[in-house]
This record gives sequence, C-alpha cells and structure tokens, in this order.
Amino acid sequence: MNAHSATARADRTPSLHVGDHLREWRQRRHLSQLDLAGDAEISARHLSFVETGRAAPSRDMVLRLAERLDVPLRERNVLLVAAGFAPAFPQRSLDDPALKSARQAVDLVLRAHEPNPALAVDRHWNLLAANRMVMPLLEGIPSRLLDPPINVLRLSFHPEALAARTVNLAEWCGHLLERLHRQCETTADPELLKLYHELKAYPMPARSKPLSADNVAIPFQMRLAGDVLSFFSTTMIFGTPVDITLSEMALETFFPADDLTAERMRSMAANLK
Repeated sequence: MNAHSATARADRTPSLHVGDHLREWRQRRHLSQLDLAGDAEISARHLSFVETGRAAPSRDMVLRLAERLDVPLRERNVLLVAAGFAPAFPQRSLDDPALKSARQAVDLVLRAHEPNPALAVDRHWNLLAANRMVMPLLEGIPSRLLDPPINVLRLSFHPEALAARTVNLAEWCGHLLERLHRQCETTADPELLKLYHELKAYPMPARSKPLSADNVAIPFQMRLAGDVLSFFSTTMIFGTPVDITLSEMALETFFPADDLTAERMRSMAANLK
C-alpha cells in the first residue's frame, strides 16, 4: 500500500476529527489527559483543546502523541489523514525491492532455525513464510484447511487440524487466546477481534493440573507418529520498523523442550535432504 491507498483507507473509516481518534487511543491506554500531556511534554490544556477540536495539532504533534500512545503504524496514518496531513508510513509487499534486505533476514532466520520449526505471520496470524520443518508437522491435516491464506491460529484451534493432535490443548490454546486478546487490546483491529470471538467459540476441554515446577514456559505438545513432541516458542519482531508490513510481522520459532523432540526433529530434517 502506497501513500494514496493509505489515504483511501483512512477516507473509508468513519469521519472522525483527529481529536476524537486521539481521545479513543488515550482511553484505550487508560491514560488521563494529564498523564499523556506529561509524557508528550505539552500542557494538559492544549491536549484538551486538541481532543475537542479547539486546536489543530501540527504533524509533529500528531506523531509525538501517537508515539506516546504506542499507536500502530497503520493507525498513525489514519491519525495523520484525519488531521489533514499525508500518511507517513508506507506499506509494501514482501517482494517489494525496498524490503529485499528484510526478506533476506527473515529467510535467514527461518533456515538457520532448522532442524526446528519456524514461521513468519502477519498481523492477522496468516502464514507468510515457513522453513522446511513446519509442513511435516501438518501432515495428515485435510488439504482444504491448508489452502492459502493459512491462518495459524485457526489451524491451532480447528478440531480437524492441530487441535486434534495437541496433547495439552486447553493450556496451549488458552495461552494463544490470551495472547490474541492482548493484541486486540493493543491494536483495536476489527479483524483480530472477529478472529478472537471465532476462536473463543471452539469447544475446549477444561484445563488440567497446573504446570510442573520443571516447566519454564507453557509448552506446545503434539502427538506425531506415536510420540509426543514438546516445544517452547519465542517471538521475534523487527525492532525499529517504519514500514507497516514489517511492523506487523512476527517470527514464531519453536525449540525442543526435551531430548526426544530434539532427536525426532533432527531425524525428520535428515529425511528431507
């Protein structure tokens, strides 16, 4: 998405004054006008005037308030357009030449993580890329559930997909649902909210006994060919993105949580060569 399409998106949103948008984000972050004004180093009176439309903020002021409110880059464009300014943050496809180095970095991380699974997802948890170790773990799942775009969360909750082979389904999906809820709170993204309510409607078993004291994180445990593989996961994001696509991308990497899983992954990787 270029600057024109970003403006078009903002034009399709309800016609709100920039002050209305700022007030919504401030309330979403549970900040008072005094708190935000202090963080942005402006007077509470001036912020009040901006929110009520009695004062027009400069472009720099809009960006400063958006930074303090941790507004996602996509929504910062909406704020700028509502204030009468051009969008500041482009959104390019991953195959855009400008993102070549970033895509190479993603591919490098995915390949280097083998023989363990790793994948990249967008803001809605749609699969963007994966290393060779992901698809073997999805073997046997109905092909209709693997048609692009593959939504990783929907695949995790669907009773014909990973849910059917997840040993600690309540704990793992509970963790994913809590994480998605935090994203909804942070971004106010309507598609994420829709996904959250969809996933919450799937039947889930009651949570079992508390985690063992030996656990350092909630594992993802799945049955595969008679074994129970156990992984713990980490999430990587780009640290200082100014492109919307990069700001919304996350790399999910999985590590063996026991020796059996490590050995099985090494064996599976050897068979792929």
